Amino acid sequence: MNEAAKTQLDTSTIPVVETRNLVRTFQAGELEVHALRGVDLVINRGEFVAIAGPSGSGKTTLFNLIGGLDDPTSGEVLVDQVKLAGMSRKDLSMLRLEKVGFVFQAYNLIPVLTAYENVEYPLLLRRIAPDERRRRVTRMLDAVGLSEMMHRRPSRMSGGQQQRVAVARALVTQPAVVLADEPTANLDSETGKALMELMRTLNQEEQTTFLFSTHDPMVMEESRRLIRLKDGNIDSDELQEG
Repeated sequence: MNEAAKTQLDTSTIPVVETRNLVRTFQAGELEVHALRGVDLVINRGEFVAIAGPSGSGKTTLFNLIGGLDDPTSGEVLVDQVKLAGMSRKDLSMLRLEKVGFVFQAYNLIPVLTAYENVEYPLLLRRIAPDERRRRVTRMLDAVGLSEMMHRRPSRMSGGQQQRVAVARALVTQPAVVLADEPTANLDSETGKALMELMRTLNQEEQTTFLFSTHDPMVMEESRRLIRLKDGNIDSDELQEG
Protein backbone atom coordinates (compact mmCIF):
# COMPACT_ATOMS: atom_id res chain seq x y z
CA MET A 1 0.00 0.00 0.00
CA ASN A 2 1.42 3.40 -0.94
CA GLU A 3 1.83 6.19 1.60
CA ALA A 4 -1.11 8.19 0.24
CA ALA A 5 -3.42 5.21 0.71
CA LYS A 6 -2.14 4.61 4.24
CA THR A 7 -2.82 8.24 5.13
CA GLN A 8 -6.30 8.04 3.64
CA LEU A 9 -7.17 4.94 5.69
CA ASP A 10 -5.76 6.17 9.00
CA THR A 11 -8.72 8.13 10.33
CA SER A 12 -6.98 8.68 13.68
CA THR A 13 -4.87 11.39 12.02
CA ILE A 14 -7.88 13.33 10.71
CA PRO A 15 -8.36 16.52 12.77
CA VAL A 16 -11.86 16.83 14.18
CA VAL A 17 -11.13 20.03 16.11
CA GLU A 18 -8.43 22.58 15.34
CA THR A 19 -7.75 25.94 16.90
CA ARG A 20 -5.11 28.20 15.40
CA ASN A 21 -3.65 31.03 17.48
CA LEU A 22 -7.03 31.37 19.19
CA VAL A 23 -7.47 34.58 21.17
CA ARG A 24 -10.51 35.73 23.14
CA THR A 25 -10.60 38.89 25.20
CA PHE A 26 -13.51 40.37 27.14
CA GLN A 27 -14.11 43.88 28.35
CA ALA A 28 -15.12 44.00 32.01
CA GLY A 29 -15.67 47.70 32.68
CA GLU A 30 -12.29 49.31 32.11
CA LEU A 31 -10.51 45.97 32.56
CA GLU A 32 -9.56 43.80 29.57
CA VAL A 33 -9.73 40.10 30.41
CA HIS A 34 -7.58 37.74 28.33
CA ALA A 35 -9.51 34.47 28.45
CA LEU A 36 -7.45 32.77 25.73
CA ARG A 37 -4.01 33.91 24.63
CA GLY A 38 -3.21 32.24 21.30
CA VAL A 39 -4.22 28.60 21.78
CA ASP A 40 -3.09 26.08 19.14
CA LEU A 41 -4.83 22.74 19.51
CA VAL A 42 -5.51 19.66 17.36
CA ILE A 43 -7.93 16.91 18.40
CA ASN A 44 -7.93 13.92 16.05
CA ARG A 45 -10.80 11.55 15.28
CA GLY A 46 -11.41 8.96 17.99
CA GLU A 47 -9.54 10.75 20.79
CA PHE A 48 -10.76 10.80 24.41
CA VAL A 49 -9.47 14.08 25.81
CA ALA A 50 -9.88 16.02 29.06
CA ILE A 51 -9.22 19.75 29.27
CA ALA A 52 -8.55 20.72 32.86
CA GLY A 53 -7.60 23.83 34.74
CA PRO A 54 -8.69 26.12 37.57
CA SER A 55 -11.60 28.53 37.29
CA GLY A 56 -10.62 31.35 34.95
CA SER A 57 -8.14 29.22 33.01
CA GLY A 58 -10.18 29.47 29.79
CA LYS A 59 -11.89 26.04 29.63
CA THR A 60 -15.45 27.33 29.20
CA THR A 61 -14.37 29.99 26.71
CA LEU A 62 -12.54 27.38 24.65
CA PHE A 63 -15.58 25.08 24.63
CA ASN A 64 -17.89 27.93 23.62
CA LEU A 65 -15.61 28.79 20.70
CA ILE A 66 -15.27 25.18 19.54
CA GLY A 67 -19.05 24.76 19.74
CA GLY A 68 -19.65 27.93 17.75
CA LEU A 69 -21.46 29.55 20.67
CA ASP A 70 -19.06 32.50 20.73
CA ASP A 71 -16.72 34.25 18.29
CA PRO A 72 -12.95 34.56 18.81
CA THR A 73 -11.27 37.94 19.02
CA SER A 74 -8.73 36.54 16.57
CA GLY A 75 -7.52 33.18 15.32
CA GLU A 76 -9.42 30.28 13.77
CA VAL A 77 -11.61 27.36 14.83
CA LEU A 78 -12.23 24.38 12.55
CA VAL A 79 -14.69 21.59 13.32
CA ASP A 80 -14.45 18.51 11.12
CA GLN A 81 -12.23 20.62 8.84
CA VAL A 82 -14.90 23.31 8.43
CA LYS A 83 -13.88 26.89 9.33
CA LEU A 84 -16.38 28.55 11.67
CA ALA A 85 -15.30 32.10 10.82
CA GLY A 86 -17.74 33.94 8.61
CA MET A 87 -20.56 31.42 9.01
CA SER A 88 -24.07 32.77 9.51
CA ARG A 89 -25.95 32.00 12.72
CA LYS A 90 -28.19 29.66 10.75
CA ASP A 91 -25.21 27.79 9.30
CA LEU A 92 -23.56 27.59 12.73
CA SER A 93 -26.77 26.11 14.17
CA MET A 94 -26.79 23.52 11.41
CA LEU A 95 -23.11 22.71 11.98
CA ARG A 96 -23.79 22.16 15.69
CA LEU A 97 -26.77 19.98 14.87
CA GLU A 98 -24.81 17.83 12.41
CA LYS A 99 -21.26 17.77 13.79
CA VAL A 100 -21.26 18.57 17.53
CA GLY A 101 -22.90 16.68 20.37
CA PHE A 102 -23.25 18.51 23.70
CA VAL A 103 -23.41 16.95 27.18
CA PHE A 104 -24.07 19.54 29.90
CA GLN A 105 -23.60 19.18 33.65
CA ALA A 106 -27.25 20.22 34.17
CA TYR A 107 -28.41 17.55 31.64
CA ASN A 108 -30.61 20.08 29.73
CA LEU A 109 -33.30 17.51 28.96
CA ILE A 110 -36.78 18.67 27.95
CA PRO A 111 -38.89 17.82 31.02
CA VAL A 112 -42.19 17.16 29.19
CA LEU A 113 -40.57 14.64 26.83
CA THR A 114 -39.74 11.00 27.57
CA ALA A 115 -36.20 9.65 27.34
CA TYR A 116 -37.02 8.34 23.86
CA GLU A 117 -38.42 11.70 22.75
CA ASN A 118 -35.46 13.64 24.17
CA VAL A 119 -33.01 11.47 22.21
CA GLU A 120 -35.18 11.63 19.10
CA TYR A 121 -35.52 15.43 19.16
CA PRO A 122 -32.29 16.36 17.29
CA LEU A 123 -33.17 13.80 14.60
CA LEU A 124 -36.54 15.48 14.14
CA LEU A 125 -34.74 18.79 13.66
CA ARG A 126 -32.63 17.12 10.98
CA ARG A 127 -35.76 15.66 9.35
CA ILE A 128 -34.48 12.10 9.54
CA ALA A 129 -37.02 9.55 8.28
CA PRO A 130 -39.18 7.85 10.97
CA ASP A 131 -37.77 4.33 10.51
CA GLU A 132 -34.19 5.61 10.71
CA ARG A 133 -35.05 7.72 13.78
CA ARG A 134 -36.52 4.68 15.51
CA ARG A 135 -33.47 2.57 14.68
CA ARG A 136 -30.98 5.14 15.93
CA VAL A 137 -32.86 6.08 19.11
CA THR A 138 -33.49 2.51 20.25
CA ARG A 139 -29.87 1.59 19.47
CA MET A 140 -28.48 4.49 21.49
CA LEU A 141 -30.81 3.95 24.47
CA ASP A 142 -29.77 0.29 24.45
CA ALA A 143 -26.10 1.34 24.31
CA VAL A 144 -26.49 3.49 27.44
CA GLY A 145 -28.52 0.81 29.24
CA LEU A 146 -31.88 2.59 29.27
CA SER A 147 -34.02 0.51 26.92
CA GLU A 148 -36.46 -0.30 29.73
CA MET A 149 -36.80 3.37 30.71
CA MET A 150 -37.32 4.89 27.27
CA HIS A 151 -40.88 5.99 28.09
CA ARG A 152 -40.01 7.69 31.37
CA ARG A 153 -39.77 11.44 31.71
CA PRO A 154 -36.69 13.01 33.36
CA SER A 155 -38.57 13.64 36.64
CA ARG A 156 -38.87 9.87 37.08
CA MET A 157 -35.17 9.22 36.54
CA SER A 158 -32.08 9.55 38.72
CA GLY A 159 -29.34 12.07 37.93
CA GLY A 160 -27.14 9.35 36.48
CA GLN A 161 -29.96 8.07 34.29
CA GLN A 162 -30.71 11.58 33.04
CA GLN A 163 -27.07 12.09 32.17
CA ARG A 164 -27.11 8.81 30.23
CA VAL A 165 -30.08 10.13 28.24
CA ALA A 166 -28.04 13.27 27.55
CA VAL A 167 -25.14 11.12 26.30
CA ALA A 168 -27.50 9.14 24.03
CA ARG A 169 -28.94 12.41 22.67
CA ALA A 170 -25.43 13.75 21.99
CA LEU A 171 -24.42 10.59 20.11
CA VAL A 172 -27.61 9.86 18.16
CA THR A 173 -26.74 12.36 15.41
CA GLN A 174 -23.38 10.61 14.89
CA PRO A 175 -21.43 13.84 15.50
CA ALA A 176 -17.79 14.46 14.68
CA VAL A 177 -17.13 15.41 18.32
CA VAL A 178 -18.93 15.32 21.66
CA LEU A 179 -18.26 18.30 23.96
CA ALA A 180 -18.94 17.27 27.55
CA ASP A 181 -18.88 20.21 29.99
CA GLU A 182 -18.31 18.96 33.56
CA PRO A 183 -20.42 15.83 32.87
CA THR A 184 -19.86 14.35 36.34
CA ALA A 185 -20.31 17.55 38.36
CA ASN A 186 -23.81 16.71 39.64
CA LEU A 187 -23.22 12.98 40.12
CA ASP A 188 -21.88 10.97 43.06
CA SER A 189 -18.47 9.38 42.53
CA GLU A 190 -19.78 5.88 41.75
CA THR A 191 -22.32 7.13 39.19
CA GLY A 192 -19.75 9.48 37.68
CA LYS A 193 -17.25 6.66 37.22
CA ALA A 194 -19.91 4.45 35.62
CA LEU A 195 -20.76 7.28 33.21
CA MET A 196 -17.11 7.72 32.24
CA GLU A 197 -16.75 3.98 31.66
CA LEU A 198 -19.84 4.11 29.43
CA MET A 199 -18.46 7.00 27.37
CA ARG A 200 -15.08 5.32 27.08
CA THR A 201 -16.78 2.15 25.79
CA LEU A 202 -18.75 4.19 23.25
CA ASN A 203 -15.53 5.93 22.24
CA GLN A 204 -13.84 2.60 21.61
CA GLU A 205 -16.78 0.95 19.86
CA GLU A 206 -18.05 3.91 17.83
CA GLN A 207 -14.76 5.80 17.44
CA THR A 208 -16.62 8.90 18.64
CA THR A 209 -14.34 11.76 19.65
CA PHE A 210 -14.92 13.03 23.21
CA LEU A 211 -13.66 16.31 24.61
CA PHE A 212 -14.27 16.98 28.31
CA SER A 213 -14.04 20.20 30.29
CA THR A 214 -13.50 19.22 33.91
CA HIS A 215 -12.28 19.83 37.43
CA ASP A 216 -12.86 16.17 38.35
CA PRO A 217 -9.64 14.17 38.99
CA MET A 218 -11.47 10.96 38.04
CA VAL A 219 -12.36 12.34 34.59
CA MET A 220 -8.75 13.41 34.10
CA GLU A 221 -7.54 9.94 35.12
CA GLU A 222 -9.99 8.15 32.80
CA SER A 223 -9.06 10.26 29.77
CA ARG A 224 -6.36 9.11 27.38
CA ARG A 225 -5.04 12.62 26.79
CA LEU A 226 -4.91 15.38 29.37
CA ILE A 227 -4.56 19.04 28.41
CA ARG A 228 -4.11 21.58 31.21
CA LEU A 229 -4.95 25.23 30.71
CA LYS A 230 -3.53 28.04 32.80
CA ASP A 231 -4.19 31.75 32.36
CA GLY A 232 -5.56 31.23 28.84
CA ASN A 233 -2.61 29.16 27.60
CA ILE A 234 -1.95 25.42 27.24
CA ASP A 235 0.25 24.63 30.23
CA SER A 236 0.74 20.94 29.39
CA ASP A 237 -0.54 18.35 26.89
CA GLU A 238 0.26 14.70 27.54
CA LEU A 239 -0.92 11.22 26.59
CA GLN A 240 -1.87 8.88 29.42
CA GLU A 241 -1.70 5.12 29.77
CA GLY A 242 -4.78 2.99 30.05
